[in-house]
Amino acid sequence: MNEIWSSNSKYSTWRKLWVALAETEKELGIDITEEQIEEMKNNVNNIDYEIVSKREKQCRHDVMAHVYEFGLKCPKAKPIIHLGATSCYVTDNTDIILISKAMDIIKEKLILVINNLKKFALENKNVTCLGYTHFQPAQLTTVGKRATLWMQDLIEDLEELEFVQEHLKMLGCKGTTGTQESFMKLFKDEEKVKQIDKKIANKMGIKRTYNVSGQTYTRKLDTRVLNLLSQIAQSCSKFANDMRLLQHEKELEEPFEKGQIGSSAMAYKRNPMRSERINALSRHVITLAIDPSITAATQWLERTLDDSANKRICVPESFLAVDGILRLYANISKNIVVYKNVIKTNVMKELPFMATEEIIMNAVLKGGDRQELHEKIRIYSMEAGKQVKELGKPNDLVKRIAKDKTFGLTEEEIMKALNPDNLCGRAPNQVEDFINEIVNPILNKYSKLIKDVEIEIEV
Repeated sequence: MNEIWSSNSKYSTWRKLWVALAETEKELGIDITEEQIEEMKNNVNNIDYEIVSKREKQCRHDVMAHVYEFGLKCPKAKPIIHLGATSCYVTDNTDIILISKAMDIIKEKLILVINNLKKFALENKNVTCLGYTHFQPAQLTTVGKRATLWMQDLIEDLEELEFVQEHLKMLGCKGTTGTQESFMKLFKDEEKVKQIDKKIANKMGIKRTYNVSGQTYTRKLDTRVLNLLSQIAQSCSKFANDMRLLQHEKELEEPFEKGQIGSSAMAYKRNPMRSERINALSRHVITLAIDPSITAATQWLERTLDDSANKRICVPESFLAVDGILRLYANISKNIVVYKNVIKTNVMKELPFMATEEIIMNAVLKGGDRQELHEKIRIYSMEAGKQVKELGKPNDLVKRIAKDKTFGLTEEEIMKALNPDNLCGRAPNQVEDFINEIVNPILNKYSKLIKDVEIEIEV
């Protein structure tokens, strides 16, 4: 990702676009020689940044500084470099190409994390645990089922990425206000001019081009791209929040190396540092998504330059941050520690409350009135909760219910109904179904991207 957004990547792509323009103009009848084109190709990566810098200080124009330096390297091609084009031909088209390449890396890491979570979900599909609503104990689920929720969010993001990448469009070569006037003067043949954009796009590996534009591609595209990255960050941050909550409950834990220090003062601590870092970086990406929205909303007519400095920061930063976020996610998801005994202890502590619906149904089958039973069990639950929270005593809900003849259930019958593995509904099978029906087809589609790698994190 660093390489994609590097100066060499950016400016060598400018040069490749100048080559593509020259090749297209030659194909459409302009007097450009193969020797000129070969000279340009041979110097695509031969950039003297010192010359560029000196020239830019004189002309205060980055594109023209590079045109000048490229011309020094390609004296034969110098007369036709940038012929008919405006600066946005190289700057905007390069942005689209780099965005597409960056999306490939994001896609690969999404697949990596989804594959890690698939394995984790299958391994833990039958590990019954407390579900939480409002971070209060709720009906039981399984550790594996919870992991499918994390996967589902990432799959939504992957689908959005596929759509956005598929619909990326090159600006093409449309001139200063988008009318292609310079090319009409150059070719004096509208049918030839109409071919320019597609030919250049095909040479650069992008399928689509904008039919109409001002000098730039619509800045709404940057909004779409950064909204996508924001959505990925949201999914990752949700996972990281869940990990932090569950690490507090001592049920799950992110990887913690043998010599790792959790706190400079409290030696016993095992802080969820990686998850916290995901949250921190995600917050940054989510806030960056507002930048292109404001930029798109404030563009003037065919072109202003208040977009350039902003997008040169927020677009690369968003990709770099999401790449880092997914590296962290991949590292954690491959090595999540599950403390099954703690999970079981937490379940058993809350189990009588969790099984109230099961108790009501069994009592109704013995002839009880559901509404009456519901009200009684509500009162008993409040009283049992008071015993636990205010007095520090054991949960005596089962004993209270067994003493009430209205329920018609013995303590033994109630305890039999309290098998936690029978109280998590379809959770284990939901894991299997979700993976077979949704996850596996996606992983099969991207099987070439799946790598069993260990991503190291520098703390």
